[in-house]
Amino acid sequence: MSTPDFSIRPAQPQDVAHIHGMILELAVFEKLEHLVVATEALLHEGLFGARPACEAIVGEENGEVVAFALYFHNFSTFLTKKGLYLEDLYVRQVHRGKGYGTRMLKRLAQIAVERGCGRFEWSVLDWNEPAIQFYKAMGADVMPDWRICRVTGDSLAALAERR
Repeated sequence: MSTPDFSIRPAQPQDVAHIHGMILELAVFEKLEHLVVATEALLHEGLFGARPACEAIVGEENGEVVAFALYFHNFSTFLTKKGLYLEDLYVRQVHRGKGYGTRMLKRLAQIAVERGCGRFEWSVLDWNEPAIQFYKAMGADVMPDWRICRVTGDSLAALAERR
């Protein structure tokens, strides 16, 4: 039995369909598929449009895209440095347990260090205990005192109009 060849590289436009498919798989896993409005065209624009909003890396096993991580820069006023924010990391179910998630996180940490980032952050659902334990084992602090605040859709429009 041969050992699979796993490599990580920056996402390219031809990866959009693979990444989009994994976004849909992730939404099902997180029981949030009802919130997904992402399309391949919107994802392509976000990653490769005139003003990209994010970046991605993909993990390939023997040439097949089996993982992705989508990230962007944020900024810490306390550190006065940019940070790297991981929006999503996903490894296809059949490829889990091979260390690919660890390798993807390590690569993202390397990118953060290379770019002089003061932080590398992400969020995790409070019920996803396996992920929480994985992240802790990787050296992450789960911030118990912080909560994500979000304004979307009609509420966002109303806030923008508020006097």
